[in-house]
Amino acid sequence: MTPDTAAPVEANHAHGVWQPAERVEELACRLVRLASETGTPGEAAFARQLVALLSEIPYFRDNPDDIRLVEGLEGTPARNVVAVVRGAGRKALLLTGHYDTVSVENYHDLKDLSREPYELRTALLADLERPNLTLQEERAKTDLASGDFLPGRGMLDMKSGLAAGVAVLEQFAARSERTGNLVLCCSPDEERDSRGMRALRDSLPELMADMGLDPAGAINMDVTSDQGDGSEGRAVFAGTIGKLMPFALVVGRSSHASYPYEGVSAQMIAAEIVRRIEANPDLSDRGGDAVSPPPICLEARDLRDVYEVTTPERTWLAFNWLYHSQDPEDLFASFVGQVKAAAQASLARLADNARRFYALSGSAAGPEPADMPILSYADLKAEAARQLGDRFQNALMAKQAALEGVDNPMTVSRELVIWLVDRARLSGPVIVTGFASLHYPSTRLDRNHAHDTALETAISAVMATRQHDPSRRLIWRPHFEGISDMSFFGSMEGRSSALVARNTPPGWLIDQPNPKSLRCPMVNIGPWGREFHQRFERVYAPYAFDELPRILAEISDLFLADG
Repeated sequence: MTPDTAAPVEANHAHGVWQPAERVEELACRLVRLASETGTPGEAAFARQLVALLSEIPYFRDNPDDIRLVEGLEGTPARNVVAVVRGAGRKALLLTGHYDTVSVENYHDLKDLSREPYELRTALLADLERPNLTLQEERAKTDLASGDFLPGRGMLDMKSGLAAGVAVLEQFAARSERTGNLVLCCSPDEERDSRGMRALRDSLPELMADMGLDPAGAINMDVTSDQGDGSEGRAVFAGTIGKLMPFALVVGRSSHASYPYEGVSAQMIAAEIVRRIEANPDLSDRGGDAVSPPPICLEARDLRDVYEVTTPERTWLAFNWLYHSQDPEDLFASFVGQVKAAAQASLARLADNARRFYALSGSAAGPEPADMPILSYADLKAEAARQLGDRFQNALMAKQAALEGVDNPMTVSRELVIWLVDRARLSGPVIVTGFASLHYPSTRLDRNHAHDTALETAISAVMATRQHDPSRRLIWRPHFEGISDMSFFGSMEGRSSALVARNTPPGWLIDQPNPKSLRCPMVNIGPWGREFHQRFERVYAPYAFDELPRILAEISDLFLADG
């Protein structure tokens, strides 16, 4: 579509007279003031507070049954909020987002102001008057002093996005005539295991049928980072990146520190694994038209809890591994290949060091270390079952029950693997590999589906109206690079991996979607800012409060125009 033919979009839909900025800013600040850290009572209470806020809108005062609460998966008391503004026809567009936030602890002395955006901005600027600021602090000071950026826990990630969605819903509801249906979905637990969105996905077929709606598209309103002028942040993401978290439990053979060549240090092997994998761009997924960020180590632990002059026997590693075109089988094969190469290189180096030491000292040489087998978690589990026989299943269930109160997936995975190593009577050197956290599949628009094409067409038409103004121009980007709820919505193809299911220790980390889940294309269009999850988390207000809601409203109108 040419700019000339796309130009009437705003005029035709009367968004030229809608001035959302003040309302969206007010809503964003109200939402930020409501505590909703993941896994806290604030998160559990937030749904009811959001319902109260939505109920102030005249449409919902008149139609209270158009707001529904949907329970999260087992393990979270927080609930999803689904609010529908009805128009003619059954076709529906969903605006989605999460309301939980990360902890406020990294605000330190300003923790009590972390949910008061204006007071926090003043306090941060006062703190930044000190000398010898880092470049990051200088940037934050400039941004906050400009008045264009507003800080606060969750202001960027992602309550300003939710505020834009509420305002668009409110604007749609204020019309006397409406075509199509607009649905706002707000979920908890995105910052941990997406138990809100996964429950919503499973409940949506029955809920939408009950409400007489046919979801045809969805826009997630999550945040992106832009360290420049916003030209990268003003983006439409055609899909989301995927994530797996492969682990390696390195089991060495301990020895006295004075006789290191009599054993195999688990730390030595683990260090080589990290060296080979950490931030290695050669391991980035480079399929199609994108490059995923490289893998990084999220956890490295020596599993001893006492002091002794002995080389470490067990070391645990877990990696954040992002992808967009690979499948889990290929990714895992790449990981295991790196682990195997690291083990071989480490043992070869240890043997060479031993030979040189014995030559220097004149000592008698000991036996060189043997090869280091690599087992999958499924292999380990099978060996433990063989060792325990009929007692295995009950013993495993008892161990899992003992870990039910632990909410850290890596901790649960690590403890189960260690327990199985002991039950399998596994002695080193050996390495166990598997997956330590929930699998987040990659998704993307698929032009082979009519709804995907229709959503892309509506978005492209709205983008065309802004192409001649560099300060408003939107760009397509292939994948949202932050882990998000988008992984559990939209396209249902390629969601299941038997390999991942077999090699993920806790059963509750294996996603089991409703086989009747709806196929609904989803993109991400949200606010941009800087340093989310950090002390200087801040949103670029002119875009988040003014431009973003206009964009969402225009896309909604075009997409729903045929009812």
